[in-house]
Amino acid sequence: MPWAIPAYSKSEVDRAGKALINPSITTNELQHALAVMNNWRASHSFPLNTMQVGLRRRAKQIDNNALIAQRIKRMNSIEMKLRRYPTMKMSQMQDIGGCRAVVKNVAQVRALAIAHQESSVKHALLRTDDYLKTPKDSGYRGIHLIYRYFSDRSESYNGLSIEIQLRSLLQHAWATAVETVGTFLKQSLKSSQGHEEWLRFFTVMSSAIALRERTAVVPNTPSARRDLVNELRELASALDVKRRLQAYGDTLKALDESSVADGQYFLMTLDPRADTVTVRSYHRTDLEHATNDYLRIERSLDDSTGAEAVLVSVDSISALKKAYPNYFLDTRAFITALDQALK
Repeated sequence: MPWAIPAYSKSEVDRAGKALINPSITTNELQHALAVMNNWRASHSFPLNTMQVGLRRRAKQIDNNALIAQRIKRMNSIEMKLRRYPTMKMSQMQDIGGCRAVVKNVAQVRALAIAHQESSVKHALLRTDDYLKTPKDSGYRGIHLIYRYFSDRSESYNGLSIEIQLRSLLQHAWATAVETVGTFLKQSLKSSQGHEEWLRFFTVMSSAIALRERTAVVPNTPSARRDLVNELRELASALDVKRRLQAYGDTLKALDESSVADGQYFLMTLDPRADTVTVRSYHRTDLEHATNDYLRIERSLDDSTGAEAVLVSVDSISALKKAYPNYFLDTRAFITALDQALK
């Protein structure tokens, strides 16, 4: 089955994005908007796969154990972003398709960023967001590279944007824990929305990791290690962080790896209320089927339960668990980092 290509003009895509967040939209208008959006989303799969191949090659040269994954942005995440930035045009959203490399340490993150920036690829590097030099107020850290895809042979995809995320193991553990807690609290902590004490805990914890990695601490957090650790200890105790995270991880049933071992794409559905994560695999030739299933499941989920779905591509099931541990609620690496920070 061929890769999806854009079937609608950018102006149609922009109108669909506006319609999606219109509270008075009719059922028929919604169905059309979703069809346009799903095609636009799926059209990023080919350039995303191309960028992921290059990322994998460069990352493995720097860290042979680098973890590489790619994903198409969730529809609810797209909706939230359009609501947060009402002037944003859907066709200009730059992270519909994203791939990620997780390497061992900050030095390797920077080396990988330089390797990309100095490569001879024809894709245009639109922007570099260095959240190691300037962490987000939320505590998010890493390096993002935004590319505009270009190819002489696949002109249908020219102009589509792909985001590359580069993180260290500790930065990845932090981001995973934020999403895990946000899922159970049913709050978008990663977008700085939700429980103030949890938001502060993750901000301070990010600065503790930054001190360990010898990079800039998050704005409005203590720069002195003693003060930082004292506040971190108080927050961790008040929120009962370790017990909660361990309990989240213990709630999920084991995944039957044998049933999904041969796929290239994986559709994961997390249902915290039922304590389950289901994974369905697809061969590369079934990508259109996977994309349609993705949209169908997304629309059927009840947001109030914290249920989520995501379509991703990784090397194997074991790599899937490492790349998206928040879907398996595995926060052991973060708990270890917290113990080290509190010593």
